[in-house]
Amino acid sequence: MTVPTAILYGLPPAELAEIPEGAAQVSPLIPGSARLEDVAPASLDAAVLLAPPGTVERRYAIALALRALKPGGRLTALAPKDRGGSRLGKELAGFGCASTEEARRHHRICTAACPETPRGLEEAIAEGGPRHVDNLALCTQPGIFSWDRLDPGSALLLATLPTLRGRGADLGCGLGILARAVLGSEAVTALACIDIDRRAVEMARRNLSDARVSLRWADIRETDPDLAKLDFVVMNPPFHDGGAEDRALGQSFIARAAGALRHGGALWLTANAHLPYERVLGEAFAEVTLKASANGYKVYEARR
Repeated sequence: MTVPTAILYGLPPAELAEIPEGAAQVSPLIPGSARLEDVAPASLDAAVLLAPPGTVERRYAIALALRALKPGGRLTALAPKDRGGSRLGKELAGFGCASTEEARRHHRICTAACPETPRGLEEAIAEGGPRHVDNLALCTQPGIFSWDRLDPGSALLLATLPTLRGRGADLGCGLGILARAVLGSEAVTALACIDIDRRAVEMARRNLSDARVSLRWADIRETDPDLAKLDFVVMNPPFHDGGAEDRALGQSFIARAAGALRHGGALWLTANAHLPYERVLGEAFAEVTLKASANGYKVYEARR
């Protein structure tokens, strides 16, 4: 096994950052990537990060990268200026890095040599790492969708769901909040929980200690032959990709659910009320029923 000497976090625009040859991808949002947390300390010559937008998540990723770099190793961190980029230089200074900064294509790009003794790494890593949140009674981690609270869409779906039966899937399972409720039915025989965020899958593994559960770190838009002839699907699909609203993302979730269900199987979907999913549901399913509407969200039952 080749040990990498450089890492890449995310997919920065090619014209904004030079990617070292052979850099190992370590983003938790790209299935199959290595874990940044597992990179040996002081082992890397270079790290390039498309920094996450959330402050705690961003500082966590930068701190892990600095921990992995050799003293003098090159760090390049960039982000759109309105999604954390404007704070990158100050944050790097807080870690003891003297960085140079430039602005291009609405991004801020900071480069720095890793200092001999960076400051505050362990504190940032602890702050951004997994923890138990009492109000959810679940293990979670900053950066995961709705990591520290129950989002209103999921709350409405939880209040609306009937008792489910048979084999099913939770597409975009997150921490496992919906799955935990579904598994309250002894009539559920199997539940596939799938998410594109590795951290969510890791937390769901902690939160769902049930032999009926199978967990997968995967992009639901990719073909999955194991998702077939299901009795039910539950989901609160995302509608942002890289920070921008992407309605096609939710539509692809609906198409995947339709393809995975048996004839007569049911999709239970929650979504923001402004999202135009009715037409897509009507094209993919034989029967679509609005089951609930509140607080800017809707819940649909759609049957094949």
